Amino acid sequence: MKSYNNFGNIYSENKKTVQKGIDYYHKIIDLALEKNMDDELLVPTLNIAWTYIDNKDYDNAWIYLSKGLELSSETKNEQHLSQLNFLAGRYYMAKNDLVKAKDYFEKSAALVEDEGLILIGGDVYSEYSTLLFKGGQFEEAYIALLKSKEYNDKIFQKEKLEQIQLASAKFGLGEYQKDLEVAKKEQLYKDGLIEKSQERMYIMIIASIILIVIIILVYRINLSRRTLIQELSLKNEELIAAKEEAERLTVLKTKFFSTISHELRTPLYGVIGLTSILMDDKSLSKHEEDLKSLKFSADYLLALINDVLQMNKMESNLLDLEPMPFNLNELMRSIVKSFEFTRLQNKNTIHLELCQEANSNLIGDKVRLSQILMNLVGNAMKFTERGDIWIKTKLIESSEKTAKIYFEIRDNGSGISKHNQELIFEEFSQLQSANYNYQGTGLGLPIVKKLLVLFNSEINLVSKEGEGSTFSFEIEFENGKLSKEDFIQNIQDHELSLESIMSSGEKRILVVDDNRINQVVTKRILEQQQFVVDICDNGVDAIERVRNNHFELVLMDVNMPGISGLEATKRIREFNKDIPIIALTAMEIDEIREEIYESGVNDIIVKPYDTARFYQVIFKNLPSSILN
Repeated sequence: MKSYNNFGNIYSENKKTVQKGIDYYHKIIDLALEKNMDDELLVPTLNIAWTYIDNKDYDNAWIYLSKGLELSSETKNEQHLSQLNFLAGRYYMAKNDLVKAKDYFEKSAALVEDEGLILIGGDVYSEYSTLLFKGGQFEEAYIALLKSKEYNDKIFQKEKLEQIQLASAKFGLGEYQKDLEVAKKEQLYKDGLIEKSQERMYIMIIASIILIVIIILVYRINLSRRTLIQELSLKNEELIAAKEEAERLTVLKTKFFSTISHELRTPLYGVIGLTSILMDDKSLSKHEEDLKSLKFSADYLLALINDVLQMNKMESNLLDLEPMPFNLNELMRSIVKSFEFTRLQNKNTIHLELCQEANSNLIGDKVRLSQILMNLVGNAMKFTERGDIWIKTKLIESSEKTAKIYFEIRDNGSGISKHNQELIFEEFSQLQSANYNYQGTGLGLPIVKKLLVLFNSEINLVSKEGEGSTFSFEIEFENGKLSKEDFIQNIQDHELSLESIMSSGEKRILVVDDNRINQVVTKRILEQQQFVVDICDNGVDAIERVRNNHFELVLMDVNMPGISGLEATKRIREFNKDIPIIALTAMEIDEIREEIYESGVNDIIVKPYDTARFYQVIFKNLPSSILN
């Protein structure tokens, strides 16, 4: 163990081999634990902490320092205790906790004085002097510095004595006496020179005067420094107060966005839902274009709300990627299909070039990827009329586990000038579009830029005014485990399961919502798939309905007067743990996701929702007994 400790001491002194030294100390710890030698744990633990502190890695140092403090209760070695308190003092001084640092330095100094620990005494008083100076105790700092010098001189004298003793042992007493005589003659010669040289005396007097002047200047500088420190402390207090106020306002802003999103999404749910139902009504076919325009406007308003909320999340660092399996080509086709109305309105042609070489089943955050592509394609639509838009994906790197895909969205629209190519990535910045039917918030491209950072990527832009623009980026995805054929088979199996659900007879669902319009929309959407729907508008009634009736599933609104949807779910779970309960909410799901699932909810649907997504969640949570 001593050999490992020596190697650790040697390597830890060299910055290039610090980690190697720490590894040797860890070997000592491992051996001590293996052989149950607890008394051998303290020294390597202190050495690791000492190494990290010397290299200013205070967080790692504290891990071992705290272990050392725990182990110190089992040792009576005063030198180790002095070293431990010395290291703790250095740690807290680095963390600017001068009170704790002083306490530990004083404990270490007391042990040095009581036990005559010469070797560490100089270092203890030197660091203690630095601490006192930082705290403005200049006289005490000077006294501590003198103590440090006193111990260093003792070390020097001790080392010199050891060297003389070694020389005496090696060459004999006679040689030592000769050396001593020579040293005495040299000292007499030097003394004679000092006495005869008045010039040296004058130099010392002048140097003393200069030193006094310097001390006076340093004292005055320290007075000024103390004044500046006091002013800085006041400024720091003001900054802390400003920071706390900013944090309070941030919390208020988050609450505001959460509330306003709920209040805007709730009526939008009614508008989008009723519009979708009316569009499916064949008797209203002559109003189809008007209904499409109405739904497009509502969808646009929803996208606007989502953009503002998305930007708020990203600014608050509340957004993370959620990887899931998805089919890239199917995703690209669905995105193109979603712009069909806008394409026809602007008389554009979309050219879709899909990557066929990549694994059909990739793993990544398809929701964030869809947001990026929807914003870029929507931007191309906005600035192109009677033109062409090219959407391209290409496999550029591939391995067994990953695939890097290149995405490109190109148009031959109005293009972007050099001056505006940086401006468009700033929040709320908009370029003038010739298409006055499609106005935006100026958040689309800033959102794209920030979302790509989450994917460890960046947006590239090539554009010339009057000729069009090309936006491109690259994202690395994981390859899913399913082959292309398996993925297609799973989709077919899923479709078969949905058909079996639809033909399984009466399916009763309880809808709990206090908003009458939402009740109507949800009921009509469910009745289109032959569900039998019961309605209630409060949590108390919902609990009694579930207790006294049989339902395949419950759709529970989260925010209701009286008993909330989450409280009603908790009470239902007390007597029925099996019935699927799906939460309906217009709030920001990230803020309440954990609370929702803790109440006993099986899944979540955010209003207003896509009808296909709504059915998908419903079918996924229906009991398997219906399939049988």
